[in-house]
Amino acid sequence: MTVHDLPAVNATLNGLSAVFLTTGYAFIKRGNKTAHRNCMIAAVCTSAIFLACYLTYHIQVKTVTRFVDPAWFRPIYLLILLTHTVLAAAIVPLILVTLFRARKQQFEAHKKIARWTWPIWLYVSVTGVVIYLLLYQIYPQK
Repeated sequence: MTVHDLPAVNATLNGLSAVFLTTGYAFIKRGNKTAHRNCMIAAVCTSAIFLACYLTYHIQVKTVTRFVDPAWFRPIYLLILLTHTVLAAAIVPLILVTLFRARKQQFEAHKKIARWTWPIWLYVSVTGVVIYLLLYQIYPQK
């Protein structure tokens, strides 16, 4: 494996995070707190590994990938990228606060912030996969 394989690894990690988030949500709706906790911990771990791989890739590969072709799709891609990037930056403190409240067994406060954290985190995870697919699979940029 080389550093150039990391975008695919990152997309996989984002996809796994989305699966853990969705499964964890289903578990808590069914009242299975232990399975919910385990899925959320797995989502945090996959997201943390993603962040490490993402930073490694961008530190090692000094070029920036630009979406150029097709030109008609570029504004759509940039809108997805913009919302993904802004929410990815915002989600980190939300995740930390949500986890802290669960760890301290402040479950009412945990639920209040998790209502915001979960959908944003899921959006960031899913759009991470979408961005990878657009840049590397559907419209590979030269």
